Amino acid sequence: MHKLKYILLLVINMLAINVLMAQQVPIFTDYAKSYAVINPGYYGLSEGVNAMGIYRNQWTGFKDDVTGEVVSPITFLASADLPIKVLRGGVGLSLMKDQLGFENNVALNLGYSYHLDLGSGTLGLGLAFSFNNRSADFSKAKPLNDNDPVIPSGDQSDMLVDFNFGLFYSVPETFYVALSTTSLMETKGKALDAKSSSSASFVGDRTFYLAAGYEYQFFNPKFMLNPSMLVLSDIASTQFNVSARMWYNNKISFGVNYRYQESVDLLVGFIIKGVQINYAYDINTMGLKLAGSHEVTVSYFFKLDMD
Repeated sequence: MHKLKYILLLVINMLAINVLMAQQVPIFTDYAKSYAVINPGYYGLSEGVNAMGIYRNQWTGFKDDVTGEVVSPITFLASADLPIKVLRGGVGLSLMKDQLGFENNVALNLGYSYHLDLGSGTLGLGLAFSFNNRSADFSKAKPLNDNDPVIPSGDQSDMLVDFNFGLFYSVPETFYVALSTTSLMETKGKALDAKSSSSASFVGDRTFYLAAGYEYQFFNPKFMLNPSMLVLSDIASTQFNVSARMWYNNKISFGVNYRYQESVDLLVGFIIKGVQINYAYDINTMGLKLAGSHEVTVSYFFKLDMD
């Protein structure tokens, strides 16, 4: 969730840093492909090997007012999960690199989901270890006053270890609903600079998620509508996403996503030889003269014989 404060932060060129540097979780337009990183309860529910990667370039071409450098947030995500019958559940992992201005984050999640048959569906109860290496090059900050003692100096980094927890209930080819939280402990790192008068440090930003989706099959079996939603909140702010994707012959899809007070997003995708490729373009509605955002997702699913 790259919030408006980051835009302001870049525009005013980091006037001061005197608060904790909280981890702001990225949000993907193709969010249904990112469940492995935001909800460990999802692991293994697809009854096969599920692998995917996402590249997102947000506000393409956005530049720092002073340096003229392109500082568009760029995020890479790769994840994989699969069921393991002997464990009565599934395992999964994800690796994400998020670059925002002079800050870089590399996060690794590794976890397990216990599967419980419930009604006509399956409930996944998941827990994941989260390892987040965070770094920032404060030499690139351009304060109004040089040598400001509040701002840490040089390259600073720290490793935050935390947990993610999730519940994911799915009825295959019908609907799903999920609740989860990332950075459950809101782990706080070391002080960024002993020489600085600031008490700033890296800290995980606990974020809560509510997701749901439904498959509506038309009378013509070649058409299927997939509406979905994602709400995420760190208490200080909340973001709403509502999507609808139309599939033709389970091969080609077109859709739209609305991100409240932020963007209207166009979605297109196709499947060829088992590989699904999706593209999303975000049209900003914030009125800040920001360029659009590009997102490409590539995924592959290999069904396993669970008998």
